[in-house]
Amino acid sequence: MAGRPVHTFEVLRSEEVTSHMVRVVLGGSGFDTFTPSEFTDSYVKLVVVGDDVDVAGLPGPLTLDSFADLPAAKQPVVRTLTVRRADPAAREIAIDVVVHGEHGTAGPWAATAEPGQLAYLMGPSGAYSPDPAADWHLLAGDETALPAIGVALEALPANAIGQVFIEIAGPADEIPLIAPDGVEINWIYRGGRADLVGEDRAGDFAPLIEAVKSARWLPGQVQVFIHGEAQAVMHNLRPYIRKERDVDAKWASISGYWRRGRTEETFRQWKKELAAAEAEAAGAAD
Repeated sequence: MAGRPVHTFEVLRSEEVTSHMVRVVLGGSGFDTFTPSEFTDSYVKLVVVGDDVDVAGLPGPLTLDSFADLPAAKQPVVRTLTVRRADPAAREIAIDVVVHGEHGTAGPWAATAEPGQLAYLMGPSGAYSPDPAADWHLLAGDETALPAIGVALEALPANAIGQVFIEIAGPADEIPLIAPDGVEINWIYRGGRADLVGEDRAGDFAPLIEAVKSARWLPGQVQVFIHGEAQAVMHNLRPYIRKERDVDAKWASISGYWRRGRTEETFRQWKKELAAAEAEAAGAAD
């Protein structure tokens, strides 16, 4: 990650999508070096730099290595965000960010973004797009997956069949989504913020789990996209899809975007440990 280019954008405008989601639209010279991804789950790394850091005075071309000699207190914070829309012709990129007051890093950045403010991004990356060869599509997640689900729905062919399950706090967090007539969208209410609801509505007990498991399983080849809180997704829905429903890995994009009670840094470490444990278990099985 350290050697990847950091693209310099400028905040053009921001808007409140819901009370818990802000859309920040970026433009400017960043498109001189930034090439949008072809994947619908395209994501970027937001490099949050302190106001007291003179980025223009850092050694270039700009990468994370450019910040290496700064004291620890001035090191940038990196957060992963999904691209809601990228328009090279208009030279605009829109990013939808979940905001929970002053909590976290990306949320406060989005909530306070002002036109003319510089924004630094790495990427994009991605791996999933709807496959027209699938007989039907299953998409599920929480608020963090909503931007990617929205892009995927708009990319589906008009005759697509599918089911969508999106877990949110309540009705106020629903947003308009464009989808083919054959795709059913279900909003699942957990009754509060994902990081604050009780243990009986989170993790292994997230309402999204039961909604997906109890849904009607359609005939034919399914393509699955499930992302969101890691405990719910990786320890509950992934085993259901991959083992109980026997969906091959090439037809399933399933991953945690975040984990309750962890920062992105400690979440990355958790994912590494999980991958290592799974690799060891697979080796033992062989």
